[in-house]
Amino acid sequence: MIQIENISKVFRTSEVETVALNHVNLEVKEGEFVAIMGPSGCGKSTLLNILGLLDNPTEGSYQLMGQEVAGLKEKERTHMRKGKLGFVFQSFNLIDELNVYENVELPLTYLGLKSSERRRMVEDILKRMNISHRAKHFPQQLSGGQQQRVAIARAVVTNPKLILADEPTGNLDSKNGAEVMNLLTELNKEGTTIIMVTHSQHDASFAHRTVHLFDGSIVASVTA
Repeated sequence: MIQIENISKVFRTSEVETVALNHVNLEVKEGEFVAIMGPSGCGKSTLLNILGLLDNPTEGSYQLMGQEVAGLKEKERTHMRKGKLGFVFQSFNLIDELNVYENVELPLTYLGLKSSERRRMVEDILKRMNISHRAKHFPQQLSGGQQQRVAIARAVVTNPKLILADEPTGNLDSKNGAEVMNLLTELNKEGTTIIMVTHSQHDASFAHRTVHLFDGSIVASVTA
């Protein structure tokens, strides 16, 4: 599903050059659950952004689902993301002006699906995430755990092949964090490939494999 070879990312200003990723090689097979760990500033989020087509590498090859995507323009990356990739962020990234139903419906609107089809898919996923009773509530009326469940519902409503999660339990207490990890595990068992950045050894234990980054390079890959 994912094959990256010699991926590097360099951020340049007029005065300084920062190497965020240094010749990274990684393969992720379809259906895998991979955790990425490492200290702050080691390149975890940069790697996740490249894997999620939110940014391009400075050099190297990235094959996603059989297609070379390393040099795609932003418009092409956006098209490639639609319906195929789902994102879960530590800060939830819900839109405050939209209620729960509307937040979850948004990716389906971008796909141009009919209203009746969108309604069926949103209602199904809200029921599954146990937040149907909150459909008309706005993000600020929800607890952190509820907001993250909404964010996961939005990420998976299009049935993506790949979910990218950046510290998905980072803002949650242990009970809500456990619920989120159980949801991700369930999705993975159904065939969704998951790549998760985490600081938590506990969360990483849910993955099949943990990749350790240090100073922009992969220093270890440990299979559970």
